[in-house]
Amino acid sequence: MSGFTGFRFPPEVIVLAVRWYLRFALSYRDIEELLSERRLQVDHVIVYRWVQRFTPLLVEAARLCRHRPGARWFIDETYVKVSGRWTYLYRAAEQHVLASERRDQAAARRFFVRALAQGRRPVEVTTDKAPVYPRILDELLPEACHVDAARENNRIEADHGRLKARLRPMRGLKRLRSAQTVSAGHALVQNIRRGHYELGIDSSPQLTPQQSDRRTPPRPAGMPSFLGTQQRPRNNLAYLQGQASGVR
Repeated sequence: MSGFTGFRFPPEVIVLAVRWYLRFALSYRDIEELLSERRLQVDHVIVYRWVQRFTPLLVEAARLCRHRPGARWFIDETYVKVSGRWTYLYRAAEQHVLASERRDQAAARRFFVRALAQGRRPVEVTTDKAPVYPRILDELLPEACHVDAARENNRIEADHGRLKARLRPMRGLKRLRSAQTVSAGHALVQNIRRGHYELGIDSSPQLTPQQSDRRTPPRPAGMPSFLGTQQRPRNNLAYLQGQASGVR
């Protein structure tokens, strides 16, 4: 993958470090320590740069492997602190994220425009009772059914809790871009855990010599090997950990 060209460590190590950071409540120094235990000397500042650079690339590459999104969207916004100030985070359950300094019609419209550009149009949209949503939906999704009944949005609100649990050890975000990046990456690893992607590995350790000669479909251009399409999808996360353990 061209995005990894010029880096000292192989893609498997970089992706593993990024995945650890997005999935677990760890700091960059925690990741540095975990890699050091595996004889990989990486400064925590480098881990930060990996997360900021590669998370958007991995999110984009994974779109090719994602199951087709459902026809129902659950939309909500929550608050996160960026440089000591409360910032609004628009989220669609399991899919789209937009960080914004304002909670207004322009921000909501920008969120929907970006989300609609990435997938199918929903037939039903569930939101809270914020007054901006009816106007935006009438403009962009006039054919969709709008649901704003109480407790209908519990699904996305529960997911807010998981995201905030991940953000808590970070002691606050410094930039709006970081809020966008980490939130989108967190959604990616959660969706991988939920089985929303068809992910595979280059070869299986259980294959016989005869089976290993079978040809597999080529990966889409620009996609890292752990996101490649395979005849028999497997849990790529265990594969990544195994690859990182073998690096010396």
